Amino acid sequence: MANHQRLLSCTKLLAAHVNQGRHEKALHFFAQMYSNPELSLDPFVFPLALKSCTALNFSIFGKSIHAYTAKSSLIFNPFVACALIDMYGKCVSITSARQLFDEIPQRNVVMWNSMISLYCRSRNLSTAIRMFDLMDVEPNPSSFNSIMAAMSEQNDGSSKALDFYRRMQNCNVKPSLVTVLALLSACVGLTSLNLVREIHGYSIRVLIDSHTHVSSNLIEAYGRCGYPLRSRYVFDRMHERDVVAWSSMISVYALHGKAEKALEMFEQMELAKVRPDGITFLGVLKACSHSGLADEAKKYVSKMRSNYGLVPGSKHYACLVDVLGRAGKLYEAYEVIKEMPARENVKAWGALLGACRSYGEVELAEIAGQVLFHIEPENAGNYVLLASVYSAAGRLDEAERVRRDMKGRAVKSSPGSSWINM
Repeated sequence: MANHQRLLSCTKLLAAHVNQGRHEKALHFFAQMYSNPELSLDPFVFPLALKSCTALNFSIFGKSIHAYTAKSSLIFNPFVACALIDMYGKCVSITSARQLFDEIPQRNVVMWNSMISLYCRSRNLSTAIRMFDLMDVEPNPSSFNSIMAAMSEQNDGSSKALDFYRRMQNCNVKPSLVTVLALLSACVGLTSLNLVREIHGYSIRVLIDSHTHVSSNLIEAYGRCGYPLRSRYVFDRMHERDVVAWSSMISVYALHGKAEKALEMFEQMELAKVRPDGITFLGVLKACSHSGLADEAKKYVSKMRSNYGLVPGSKHYACLVDVLGRAGKLYEAYEVIKEMPARENVKAWGALLGACRSYGEVELAEIAGQVLFHIEPENAGNYVLLASVYSAAGRLDEAERVRRDMKGRAVKSSPGSSWINM
């Protein structure tokens, strides 16, 4: 009994190390437990150690645990097997994980989900779906969630994620919190207001609407569907607002051209003592860009560095270049580009070229155009923009030369389209 209590105490301490991210300490402590002859390790210990092996990418350590569990006949324990599959898939290869999976005679739903999740993580969605179709046990929400999330991340995957959700409904599997988050991500891609309302209603019925991640995603989803007032309604009902919630609301206002409200929201965020991050400032800069607030944009970029120690990224620079360009400060925008850490910033150069067309600035347009031709030679829009700058300036020979160059490189323009589903 004393040994059992001691093992229980050690397991709790090991779990604390793992759950709080102290993985090296966890493995060191596990080694002490393993080498203690008075402790007979049970199946609950090994998954904890394997989780730390996975986090640290210590595949050799993980393989040694695999060898021990195989000799001790613990490998068929579902908790141990799942942890091993996850470790092999993330630290060695999907093939190794699949080999282990195939060797296990009785596989429960968690093992199937682990394997499906690994295929989704490696962007092998077709195999993940085939694995799902091969399941010989009843699926649970996790069986669907990883596939829906992977679908939502694809350019054209939102409608597929929705179809898979309908399949989940047909199987009478109730959505979980993760399901709701995956579906809201799909809603952003589909801009489907009816689906957002359906998910919102479901989250209220199952009492997860107050979850911070759900609320933040609802704010974004309603905003993307063209309903910033609904976004603000969700935001105002939140009991606790983290940086994601504030950033989402700021981004919604920026998306709808409501710069004053976005900047006011940022000030309220600071007063609430919530520390902004890079995404927050990106929303603020987009708000400035959409409203031509060049001086304010420069102020916020300076505040990023001086007040919060944040380093502006390529998207922040692109927004700053865009707002300066919209304000006609083309050479100031060019100086910003020259000072960027990464000079090959497509969005920044593209913003400059677009501004040059608006203001008829040929010299800078030529510089931006040549850089863009080098960075993304297949983008027809850059050729069209530079040709239009030449044409507007009456330099028709140069405009025709750019068009010939575009044809010579076999670059073709394609029509764009957009829609909002109600």
